Amino acid sequence: MRPPNAAPSRAQRSDLALSVSPLLDSDLITRRLIVRSCDVVFVKGIFEASEGLCAMFAERGGDLLIAAPHTREAELDELLHDLVRDLGAVLDSTTSGAEARG
Repeated sequence: MRPPNAAPSRAQRSDLALSVSPLLDSDLITRRLIVRSCDVVFVKGIFEASEGLCAMFAERGGDLLIAAPHTREAELDELLHDLVRDLGAVLDSTTSGAEARG
């Protein structure tokens, strides 16, 4: 038996994984950005310093789902392209606002 304060196992963590689909609606656009795992905290800091630009969901390691309001799409895309250039991140061009709109 595990102690009550023990960290959940990998299988239990996958059971607890939150699907972000119910959190997205037609007012948001999404982008998928892939960065090295060691860059995730840095990228999160950049987004947090960007005054409500977007929300970031870490799917696995450096596989990130970014959601932002339509009104800030150009600003988000500019920042993401900077991250691609500066960190060697990969921006998945197949993700768009259409996914969020269903």
